[in-house]
Amino acid sequence: MSWSGGKDSALGLHHALQSPDLRPTHLLTTLNEHYQRVAMHGVRAELLHTQARRIGLPLHEVWLPEMPSMEVYEQRMRAALDALAAQGVRTSLFGDLHLRDLRQYREQQLARAGWQARFPIWHKPAAELWAEFFDLGFRAVVVCTNEQHLDPSFCGRELDRDFLRDLPPSVDPCGENGEYHSFVYDAPYFSQPIAVQRGERVRRTYQASRPAAEDDATDCYRAQPDPFSAAFWYCDLLLAPAVGAVEQPTRAH
Repeated sequence: MSWSGGKDSALGLHHALQSPDLRPTHLLTTLNEHYQRVAMHGVRAELLHTQARRIGLPLHEVWLPEMPSMEVYEQRMRAALDALAAQGVRTSLFGDLHLRDLRQYREQQLARAGWQARFPIWHKPAAELWAEFFDLGFRAVVVCTNEQHLDPSFCGRELDRDFLRDLPPSVDPCGENGEYHSFVYDAPYFSQPIAVQRGERVRRTYQASRPAAEDDATDCYRAQPDPFSAAFWYCDLLLAPAVGAVEQPTRAH
């Protein structure tokens, strides 16, 4: 299972565990070597390890540099796939919902390694997924928001019905376009909830490589004010001393 620790991979795993023709055996996660955190989500590695223990599946970590090239990313992912294939694993599961180009990329890369891809929650309606999320007892915290889509106040919030009601109309309710990312601290297949507390909230900016010519930029890039820079807010989560509800932030700026 391609595992980010967020709600989509958590729901995808739930559906895989319920499927008669799937048997999840491992979790696979990419992490940032510099920060020792889950790539994109910014979640500490120790919280990822706690999730894996609560689920009861072994975790395979793929460590990446701060801003990896596609060549480096694909090389390290291929090494991870080869290691898992040696254990008899040949299928990768994803929590993607409706980004067709991303699905095609995953399928093509896996096919080159002799693997297949499965998407347990592909094209499921958002309302249906959210009903499952709440009814089954999933609980999560928003750990990262994209400043282009959401103001900082959304970062660190509980992923609940109030959060969904407050989302701007332009934001995908599942955050499928990268508007926000989350950390699941309780799920129906966890042995017990993970007690976490919110730490500081920080802003990080990233600069992407600009195309050599204006014509090389896609229309969606040209439509943005500064398409080659991005700012994200991260809420640092820490393991709390005892099991219970998520505690209030200790500090934020």
